Amino acid sequence: MNKIQDALEQVVAEGLPGIVAEVHDGDRSWFGTAGVADIETGRARTQGEQFHIGSLTKAFTATVAFKLVDEHRLRLDDTVEQWLPGLVRGNGNDGSVITVRHLLQQTSGIVNYAFDDPDMMDRYVTTGYLTHRFDKWTPEQLIQIAMKYPPYFAPGTAFRYSNANYMLLGLIIERASGCSFAEELSRLILHPLGLTGTYLAGTETTISGPHPRLYTKLPAGDPDAKVYDVTEWDASLGWAAGGMVSTTGDLGRFFSALLGGELFSPALQAEMWATVSTEGAGWIPNTRYGMGTFEQTLPNGVTVFGGGGALNGSWTYVMGTRDGKRLVVCNVNGDWVNPLAAFFKVLEAEFLPAETR
Repeated sequence: MNKIQDALEQVVAEGLPGIVAEVHDGDRSWFGTAGVADIETGRARTQGEQFHIGSLTKAFTATVAFKLVDEHRLRLDDTVEQWLPGLVRGNGNDGSVITVRHLLQQTSGIVNYAFDDPDMMDRYVTTGYLTHRFDKWTPEQLIQIAMKYPPYFAPGTAFRYSNANYMLLGLIIERASGCSFAEELSRLILHPLGLTGTYLAGTETTISGPHPRLYTKLPAGDPDAKVYDVTEWDASLGWAAGGMVSTTGDLGRFFSALLGGELFSPALQAEMWATVSTEGAGWIPNTRYGMGTFEQTLPNGVTVFGGGGALNGSWTYVMGTRDGKRLVVCNVNGDWVNPLAAFFKVLEAEFLPAETR
């Protein structure tokens, strides 16, 4: 694992505060860290610490939806209008032609309020985030922001990443189950898999257990911007699209089960990993999107499967082989110096081209 540790050290040398990586390979596992969890105290990052996972939440949300399909409470071809009458309507948006499948695959065409609404950009991408990160939101309020805009395209005709899709899925899960999204998450995933360090943060602003401090530069994208500690925020902004907290160990267990086919029937497993092209959508290069998950070809030519999540101060990546037997989980507690490139360094150290193994 020396190559992976070297990659971790290089990431910190390039300017990020700290990084952790956990590797699973069959019955063997390895954990490594570099840098710090707290810039002020110099406290090191440790195994078992909790962190916000951002859009990796979507893989959990999609899995809950699939479990409800297995229980015959929900169908992939149900429409949004069937479950949430009148919510997706106006400016060309029509919930009667958008299905659960469209939401899962990010092919609904519904606008991403998080990045395409100027007011939301001012609140969360500039220094406005320092105060607005404590704003409380309901899923319905966020969907209404998306409804101010016409859809990107007709449902099912293209891919475009939108947090609105997974907010709608969270609401549909609640209608189909008769329980809260958090309750279904616990019933169907967290308790069966023993994920004791993972939870939906709701409107909490602090992480419940030991955790790193999270650092961001604002405004986002400015390499010379000031570094801010943004560890606390109101996670209602994320909810079913990005509001969960987890650990490297729990994420490894979950994605090993998800990739390995432990969680639902073979037919639904095939649906989960049936991907669509993301080309031309301004998304992560060399990826195809599944249902809350994606497959990605690394710069060294190796294709891996999993997901990623990013929010101010915390970026997380989980990638593995298609059978889930080999897996790498990474988190950085800073969001500049291109964290995605940092993850690629670690992944390429573990997933080598066949001819070089």
